[in-house]
Amino acid sequence: MVANIYLGKITRWNDKAIADLNPNVKLPSLAIMPVYRSDGSGTTFNFTAYLSAVSAEWKSKVGNANSVSWPVGQGAAQNAGVAGVVKQTQGTIGYVELAYANQNSMPVATIKNSSGNWIDPSLASTSAAAAGAFPADTRIVLVNPDAREGYPISSLTWLVVYREQNYGNRSREQAEQLAKLLWWMIHDGQQYVTALDYATLPPPAVKAAEAIVKSITYNGQALVK
Repeated sequence: MVANIYLGKITRWNDKAIADLNPNVKLPSLAIMPVYRSDGSGTTFNFTAYLSAVSAEWKSKVGNANSVSWPVGQGAAQNAGVAGVVKQTQGTIGYVELAYANQNSMPVATIKNSSGNWIDPSLASTSAAAAGAFPADTRIVLVNPDAREGYPISSLTWLVVYREQNYGNRSREQAEQLAKLLWWMIHDGQQYVTALDYATLPPPAVKAAEAIVKSITYNGQALVK
């Protein structure tokens, strides 16, 4: 459904495909204006990853990247630009991160996940999307995951650090402080993330992150044991 809107195949809000999914809603005969990020972004990468996962046509014609050639619609810079167009122009549809949608009181879409459940975007459904099988290197795209209660368009945020911390003028103390910060972030620091509209890490993600933090060394010696 979403892919067909962004492919330009569904052009009005009262299209039969949308009406069949909303039998108790009177839909307007209003043109749909898809809005997308005109700048390269991780948000676009994740959104197009989802479209590629659920639509073979989207995958072959447009694909998945930080920036793509959109078949239809209007571009706007950054989350603020997309949100501005959606809020000010009747009939539009766009994509922004959940924190931005919540903080700007934007209406959001309930989407059917791979388990066939209709899921609202929320902190809980984002955590649920990451609660299944989790690779040790954390390289996972959380789109259309096999998670019954998971929202199908979710994403992780990564922090990239050197495994061996003895480089440049870095001291062992600095390396130790970094390792302690990372450990705090995936444990005690989790209590602060929901207030910022970010989801807490589920246990599988925490376990994978712990192993990575424990692998950080200074002169080959582990900084966290």
